[in-house]
Amino acid sequence: MVSLLKEIMRPLYYFLKNKNLREFYRLLDKYGSYERFISVNNLRFLNYKIDVPDLPSFIWQFKEIFVDEIYKFDASNSRITPLIYDCGANIGMSVLYFKTMFPNAKIIAFEADPKICKYLRENLKKNGINNVDVIEGAVWINNDEVEFNSEGADGGSIYGKGNIKKVKSVRLKELLEKEKEIDLLKIDIEGAEYEVLMDCRDSLRNVRNIFVEYHSWNNKEQKLGEILKVLEENIFRYYLKTVNDRKWPFINKEEDQSMDLQINIWGYRV
Repeated sequence: MVSLLKEIMRPLYYFLKNKNLREFYRLLDKYGSYERFISVNNLRFLNYKIDVPDLPSFIWQFKEIFVDEIYKFDASNSRITPLIYDCGANIGMSVLYFKTMFPNAKIIAFEADPKICKYLRENLKKNGINNVDVIEGAVWINNDEVEFNSEGADGGSIYGKGNIKKVKSVRLKELLEKEKEIDLLKIDIEGAEYEVLMDCRDSLRNVRNIFVEYHSWNNKEQKLGEILKVLEENIFRYYLKTVNDRKWPFINKEEDQSMDLQINIWGYRV
């Protein structure tokens, strides 16, 4: 009976203890019924004020980043000013979180979508966030241009359909090789992670922690094994967690007509 009561009370205890979880439920209650792509200016959460192009994606970004803290890492053994590469910074939620963790951090924030990049710059300005270099461009394997689907929120991708435009591309490999040490390399670039990591496979030795959001598109070969091989070659231990849960994978193979697998990958030195 004692164990049962503990299990019943655990969510309530976590709710009362975690102010960010309480804030998530406040945001969900206030904005959860809004349709996609409704923009709101000067939306307040915690100690921040931001402009948001899409309320549903903002709410779930907040839960992932500030409640679940999927980017949390330890920089205690690093330099006084940690260096973070944020590939796929979107409207700046991850940057705000990193600055909450490490106010003195140096952040290189990449965002491919020109419209979303304007939100990123404005949100950093609104909150007085300094020491962040914003690079408008798609993290890729060259410094030319690449076709990009501008989805209008957090799902823009080089593999999307409709509303295609050419955007500047940035070769990540060249930038990584200029750095002595990178405390965290975050790669959330909606399907381009495979090509980028293959291009960077010999340029990750100076990265202490790496986060990759892996996307498996139904109409393309799965490349998870090759991505993990790159991490193994660079002496990372890794941990995986699925994002899109399917209750019966043998049965509901066609449940998602575009993406059949999405996995968060954490790689770290030991």
